[in-house]
Amino acid sequence: MRDPLVGRSLALLHEKPAHDWTVATLAQAVYVWRTVLAGRFATLIGMPPMQYLTQWRIALAAHLLRSGRLSMIRIAEEVGYDSEAAFSRAFKREYGVPPGAWRRQSGTGAASN
Repeated sequence: MRDPLVGRSLALLHEKPAHDWTVATLAQAVYVWRTVLAGRFATLIGMPPMQYLTQWRIALAAHLLRSGRLSMIRIAEEVGYDSEAAFSRAFKREYGVPPGAWRRQSGTGAASN
């Protein structure tokens, strides 16, 4: 990404998806006002930073689910959710099915750990 603020923001979100990000903490990390970051991010990425973060987290979770190696709670923690229930709700909002059903549809079965 050529825009330095948005590029650094994306790098942070990708490096630390489980971090407890807010627009304010992300803006602070890249040394800019949150309104400036929010506006530029939405203009260049097409959505607000926290919406992007949610989609990124769920995409990472889908990859982890597909691998079949981690338990549901471990995946939830890896991608930044405090509970399996919160993770399940967010996943279902994005993919239309709960993560367990998505994992079964992907043919990986359930993790044992």
